[in-house]
Amino acid sequence: MSIKIALSQPGENYWIIVSKDRILCRQPSEPLLVSSWSALTFAHQYEDQIVALGDYQEKPVYLLDLRHETIEAQLDSISLRGALMHCPVDTFNFLARAWQYALFLRTHRYCGQCGSEMHKVSWEMAVHCHTCQHRCYPRVSPCVIVSIYRENELLLAMGTRHKETGMYSTLAGFVESGENLEQAVHREVKEEVGVDIKNLQYFGSQPWPFPHSLMVGYLAEYAGGDIVIDDDEICDANWYRYDDLPKIPPTLSIAGQLIEETIKKLKSQ
Repeated sequence: MSIKIALSQPGENYWIIVSKDRILCRQPSEPLLVSSWSALTFAHQYEDQIVALGDYQEKPVYLLDLRHETIEAQLDSISLRGALMHCPVDTFNFLARAWQYALFLRTHRYCGQCGSEMHKVSWEMAVHCHTCQHRCYPRVSPCVIVSIYRENELLLAMGTRHKETGMYSTLAGFVESGENLEQAVHREVKEEVGVDIKNLQYFGSQPWPFPHSLMVGYLAEYAGGDIVIDDDEICDANWYRYDDLPKIPPTLSIAGQLIEETIKKLKSQ
């Protein structure tokens, strides 16, 4: 993470340059900039904000966060959600990590315990207070997401934030203190749509940097109860035949992947 290490790399490297909440790029399909440090003349005043992210295609990747400033350069920009739609998974994973690191460093400039200035730790992604010795690491918020099925149907819901888009998806929610993942699945389903589930099957996980979640996916079988929605979070919920679904998320997201996997399961029954 130190500047000396970053600037000692010869030749061209990959750069992820963040300005406000967007990633600077030459075109949306190429959000990783390939450049030597000497060519990034506009960025030299931000040397103390360089973060090493690892290697991608045998080249080092560095994050440069301009925070809330803009620059005059012949570059386009793309949002993180836009990058999800345009980029390969391995590229997006670097962008997701970069954004979460940038957000962490922006929001931890001062110690939450004593108010003193925080300093980056040189050997790991952390910030440290030399006054009270408090140390902070990037937050990762675990979130469960579940696809519920019965016979030849899936239970899908429209969240309040998707009311205008008309998109239906699986149920999801944050894990609360003291819960394990499975307890969180049962609680979230009961709170959001009022039904009971059984036979939880782990599916997979996906980093979800909006802003710093880790989505843990499950399939679950309906066990009983009528749908009663939580009006604060859900606009509508219903059962849909696997071959007659409403608008659903793309398979770029774990929600879309869960629905796809559930359809395969129902077809094979």
